[in-house]
Amino acid sequence: MFVVGGESLIDLKAEVELADGTLINRDGAGQIVMTAHPGGSPYNCAIALARLGNDTGFLCPISADAFGDYLLGPLDAAGVTTLLPERVPEYTTLAVINFDDNHNARYGFYRQADGVIDAAKAIAALPDDLNLYQIGGFCPMKADEAVVWLQIVQAAIAKGATISIDPNVRPSLVDDFEGYKQRLSAFLDLAHVVKVSEEDLAELDADKSIEQHAADLLARPNCQLVVVTLGEKGSRAFTASGKAQADIYAPPVFGDTVGAGDSLMAGVLSWLNERHLLKPGKLDDLGSGALADMLRFGAVVAGLNCGEKGCKPPTRAQVDAVLNA
Repeated sequence: MFVVGGESLIDLKAEVELADGTLINRDGAGQIVMTAHPGGSPYNCAIALARLGNDTGFLCPISADAFGDYLLGPLDAAGVTTLLPERVPEYTTLAVINFDDNHNARYGFYRQADGVIDAAKAIAALPDDLNLYQIGGFCPMKADEAVVWLQIVQAAIAKGATISIDPNVRPSLVDDFEGYKQRLSAFLDLAHVVKVSEEDLAELDADKSIEQHAADLLARPNCQLVVVTLGEKGSRAFTASGKAQADIYAPPVFGDTVGAGDSLMAGVLSWLNERHLLKPGKLDDLGSGALADMLRFGAVVAGLNCGEKGCKPPTRAQVDAVLNA
């Protein structure tokens, strides 16, 4: 099983309704309309992994409120196992989305239920046959929560899991960014696969190039593969044996970019797993050609997701149809 641990939430997309009923994503003369979509980077990635054919579990407290019901629907539909079935009384975390001029999503968060993680319950819920454990982006944000999530990651390592992380660095959500970076560093030291965006790296240290950041990550105790997403410029990948870059896959009809990075991550992990490469020691040997193929697969998964409104990752059959065309 693949297990993704971390936040789930409701994305509230702020749009403007014009007189003719058209919804736009920028300020204008019209009425603001809020539409609700299930979301959260780990939540999205778990669904994307399952839709690509992987046995997937999701480790996150789910609220007993109506939004919690709403979150469970897509998990069940995708075949994701909810590893913490006992619902919690805290309200579901909310994220308000706006879009910039390049159609990139920008978020404001109101956190609640996803933060009430219990280490003992979570560790007990981990399956014995655990191929991969992915660390969610919110895990390092609060000092008390980081301690709990680190215990869970250590338990996953003890079960032999490969560890991946997609940090989604958001300085606006933390009171002490330097403290956050120290906590994030502890998680990065445990990860074999690190996926970051170009924006994440700029927030952590804008003076370093992508190549410098990748080299620093690969120099950490366990990291063997670094994937960097570049928005419309595609993605890059680095190992000790090679590096590669791939363009985006542009869908025939564009929806939005919500969940694109999560879908790409799911594609990368799926591609590696199918080739029996998602294991420490084998990732180091990935050369430039293999990395390019891996990124192409991830780009198609992400691109098909961008053909939808909100995060709606593709099935494996949809991905194969594009790759075989």
